[in-house]
Amino acid sequence: MNRRDLLKMITAATGVAFMGDVMAYVEFPSVPLKNTGFTKDDVAYMNEIGEIILPRTDTPGAKDADVGSMMAVLVADCYTPALQKTFRDGLVKLNETAKEKYNKAFLLLSDKEKLALLSELDAQARDYNSDKGLRGVDTARPNAWGPEEVSVVPHYFSLIKQLVLFCFFTSRVGGTQVLRYDPIPTRYDGNVPYKKGQGAWATS
Repeated sequence: MNRRDLLKMITAATGVAFMGDVMAYVEFPSVPLKNTGFTKDDVAYMNEIGEIILPRTDTPGAKDADVGSMMAVLVADCYTPALQKTFRDGLVKLNETAKEKYNKAFLLLSDKEKLALLSELDAQARDYNSDKGLRGVDTARPNAWGPEEVSVVPHYFSLIKQLVLFCFFTSRVGGTQVLRYDPIPTRYDGNVPYKKGQGAWATS
């Protein structure tokens, strides 16, 4: 899966165009956590949310990829102030919603309760985004996303879910153990068929 296909998948899964100027695949954040404004507890919290969205089965889950650490860096470095506020406030609101519904914090819920809560928030997010006139756009267009301020910010759970998906599938774990991985280059082949408009190969 290439980056363009991934962004299309995230848009379809969240019902709104992917937010943030995230232009490169990430293996592991090199930015110290203290520079992001998030704490280790925040990272653990985001990993727990991610694990409900992408649980470990016969393949690794969100915790295995430590999506929380990557999410912290991307929010701090790639989100606009408005998106940052919505995301951070959303983490607080999600926990408050858990307390209102189950009388305990999100981390203390059973997996069944966590799934029920996130499923409810996902449905709310889709209705909210639809009411605000937000919808998936053609992410194949280079300018379909970017660092510019948006006039209407999506529901906070959409932002959380988008980053969980993006961080997982662009991690080493998600990219090599869940997606089909074809390392480049594997061998030299000087006679590869060329298709008109095909781009050049690139390696990281």
